[in-house]
Amino acid sequence: MIQKQFTLDVETSAFGFVNITPAIQRCVQNSGIKTGLLTVFIKHTSASLTIQENTDPDVLTDLINFFEKIAPQDSSLYAHSYEGKDDMPAHIRTVLTNVSLSIPVSNAQACLGTWQAVYVCEHRNRAHIRHIVLHLTGE
Repeated sequence: MIQKQFTLDVETSAFGFVNITPAIQRCVQNSGIKTGLLTVFIKHTSASLTIQENTDPDVLTDLINFFEKIAPQDSSLYAHSYEGKDDMPAHIRTVLTNVSLSIPVSNAQACLGTWQAVYVCEHRNRAHIRHIVLHLTGE
């Protein structure tokens, strides 16, 4: 059994989604692992990961609108406001999504469906560098 780790530093612009699938696929291909399991982990509490639609951008727009409704940026709603009005909503949005994903690996590729991509969900209003750890185990 082989284990490999990679770190991705992903630049976000503001509240929204960044497709990291191509970078993930490059790491899987460079790992030497043909069959196994990939864990994708984001080292943040105000950003998250999701596997979502990769073709119609309206899906991501609708998700942004949904997050705005379910966790609005209204300081009067939250006790935690130390880092700004977007911080506590970002934590709530992270709870609703994922900080880690498990993806099978087959034929040296992350096994994603035709319409799937892996996204970093930036839940804050400004640009950040988000750190993602990829851990592969397999043969």
